[in-house]
Amino acid sequence: MTSDPSADLIHDERGGMPRLLEIMRRLRHPETGCPWDLEQDFATIAPYTIEEAYEVADAIEREAWDELKGELGDLLFQSVFHAQMAEERGLFSFDDVANTMSDKMVFRHPHVFGTESNDKSPEQQTADWEKIKAAERAAKAEKGVLDGVALGLPALLRAVKLQKRAARVGFDWPSTDEVIDKIVEEAQELREATDPDHAEEEFGDLLFVMANLARHMDIDPEQALRRANAKFTRRFGAIEAALEAQGKRPEDSDLAEMDALWDTAKAEEKARKSAASPARANGTQPGVNS
Repeated sequence: MTSDPSADLIHDERGGMPRLLEIMRRLRHPETGCPWDLEQDFATIAPYTIEEAYEVADAIEREAWDELKGELGDLLFQSVFHAQMAEERGLFSFDDVANTMSDKMVFRHPHVFGTESNDKSPEQQTADWEKIKAAERAAKAEKGVLDGVALGLPALLRAVKLQKRAARVGFDWPSTDEVIDKIVEEAQELREATDPDHAEEEFGDLLFVMANLARHMDIDPEQALRRANAKFTRRFGAIEAALEAQGKRPEDSDLAEMDALWDTAKAEEKARKSAASPARANGTQPGVNS
């Protein structure tokens, strides 16, 4: 009996990237592939790609290094999936994706792969990087300052990128004071909104200015919100645990009781932080109460 090379590769635990590519090809085989995989297209897979990227970020945030390998694999598989669909349409292959990325990295790092000196500061490298990307945008006929900022980015991240682009040409507030004044103004306009559409518009304006404040303060708004989500989840979990100790569930409680338990959880967290960081507790390091 003749051995099937592709089957041997698929079951080779050390098959690496060729194995993964072959698995994807088999999943999309029009006659013997998986019905679900065959039904997908770029648009249906894109949400999964975004989700997997966030799961990578989540594993890093939690320092779950044992999970990170799997999450990176899930994200890599998304690239393989898109490349397979593209190859089926005669657009490009996975090798084209890899080569395009390699070409880009070599072009954008002449101080590493070319003749330029690498004796430069990180700030100078960032400035050089932006010049190179500007040249790339010009080659793509992206003439507008905001051209090329991807529509599919998370809204907060896209807001920051748009604002950074505008700031490069001088369209920016000079300090955080003006941004905070604008936040107060937008909050008042939200308060005065007269219908749902108007309220949504004003809420969007407020979020946009909040993203601008994050940029001025060198804060990643996505990261800040993820941390706030984690904190809320942690403290609400403490509420549930305290209620469970009393034989109760949240629906058996009321706002006043749960708010008091929230304050207790908050105080306990701050006490643990102070104990773990005496210098911060003594005021020798900057901190923000939350």
